[in-house]
Amino acid sequence: MNGAEALIATLVASDIELCFANPGTSEMQLVAAIDRVPGMRPVLALDEGVVTGAADGYARMAGKPACTLLHLGPGLANGVSNLHNARKAGSPVVNVVGDHATYHLAFDAPLTADIEGIARPVSHWVKTSATAAELAADGAQAVAAAGGVPGRVTTLIAPADAAWTELPADYVLPAPIAAPALPQVDADSLAATVAAIRAARRPMLLLGGTALVGEALMNAGRIAAHCGLTLHAETFNRRLQRGAGRLPLVPLPYRGEIALELIADVDLMVLVGSKRPVAFFAYPDKPSVLVPPGCTVHAFAAPDEDVPAALAALTAALGASAAAPVLQAAQLPPMASGKLDTLAIAAVVARHIPAQAILVDESITGSLPAQQMSIGSAPHDYVQLCGGSIGNGLPLAVGVALGAPGRKVICLEGDGSAMYTIQSLWTMAREQLDVITIIYANRSYAILNFEFDRVGGGPQGPKAHDMLSIGKPVMDFVAMARGMGVNGARAETAEELDALLAEMVRTPGPHLIEAVFG
Repeated sequence: MNGAEALIATLVASDIELCFANPGTSEMQLVAAIDRVPGMRPVLALDEGVVTGAADGYARMAGKPACTLLHLGPGLANGVSNLHNARKAGSPVVNVVGDHATYHLAFDAPLTADIEGIARPVSHWVKTSATAAELAADGAQAVAAAGGVPGRVTTLIAPADAAWTELPADYVLPAPIAAPALPQVDADSLAATVAAIRAARRPMLLLGGTALVGEALMNAGRIAAHCGLTLHAETFNRRLQRGAGRLPLVPLPYRGEIALELIADVDLMVLVGSKRPVAFFAYPDKPSVLVPPGCTVHAFAAPDEDVPAALAALTAALGASAAAPVLQAAQLPPMASGKLDTLAIAAVVARHIPAQAILVDESITGSLPAQQMSIGSAPHDYVQLCGGSIGNGLPLAVGVALGAPGRKVICLEGDGSAMYTIQSLWTMAREQLDVITIIYANRSYAILNFEFDRVGGGPQGPKAHDMLSIGKPVMDFVAMARGMGVNGARAETAEELDALLAEMVRTPGPHLIEAVFG
């Protein structure tokens, strides 16, 4: 057994079942080890941003990390954008990054890089293994440090000689290491929160992270029903369970002034698995902190604490355990007709979401209509871009499909965002994933046109316009999909989109619809 085989065997024993990979020469021993050691499923992607974004999506649904296999510093650097998103989402991801043999580093070969330096800004834990004997033990530590959900990004750097060196005949694989238990909210914090809620005139719970799924979400609903308080979710969330029969939870709007209007009369904001809300960007003469004047912010359960246990304790302490949450009734929007825009697409999609589907949303300017129209759709999970670095939607769709097999995935994707990681379609076809991708083909970076005005960019001249337009030349997403093995079709009206989506929901396998704006 060599170091690479020991590492893969240890990862498998630590319940890592999936490896999203884009390997190179320095990782060939690890590729061979995945081939020889049972229990690890490799999933190839043609870009490292797809690798890391898919690992994020898988972790969100599976509740545990996948590992990635990346090629040296440049390969890791290509994946950093979606590792940033995974870190902001609190998704556990274990990166394995190959490096040159230790003795080769002194020669400064072309691919030599400061891998630890690249990894640190997006990793909670980073280590380079010095020897074959250390590689597997470090792997066990990397998995434990990543944890579950909420979790962390860890990066283990594997020098080629540590991977290929044979271990002694008496070498014993390290035992898996249990992840540290999540911190619990203490009795004093619980008592202070109960007192604050009872004293407030218009209290609100701001929910995030693990407060948005399962019994934790229902407990928030019980508290709201019993105490008459308001519930909102953070603007961008790792995973939110919503639809008919679930809480009609409204995320805070992206535009800060609208968010402040929505909560203007709130005098107590209790943070439950969330952070204090802030504007996405700074704008001239607009606030950065989205807390209304006179409102007290009370931190109860942090995103990396045991939020479900904290909510259960708060429900009991408030006497709300027997309260009946107000649940969303089944309600579909009227059928749209004619030319396509964000509202028409949202209406059509909302009418076709199957029960227990997963909606992955990186439609950017289409997100608010999608949320509003689908609130009464069949029960589904809603997965969002959390770190703001676009190019996350298609890889997330790959990962959530693998993390929740048997569930239909619908990915709402902007045309500009799609081009960052369009190679995801190839992996969808290779793995025959049950994903429907809807491309919002408005031929523009619509969000940037919106932001240009918001930051006071002034009149938009021809050069500025060209930098925010992607319609010259017009991209053919149907041809791109078909070229990568995905069934593709184009819709130019709501009626055409309706017919295509109805057929694709019934038909397993990867599909793409290019929804062309009128």
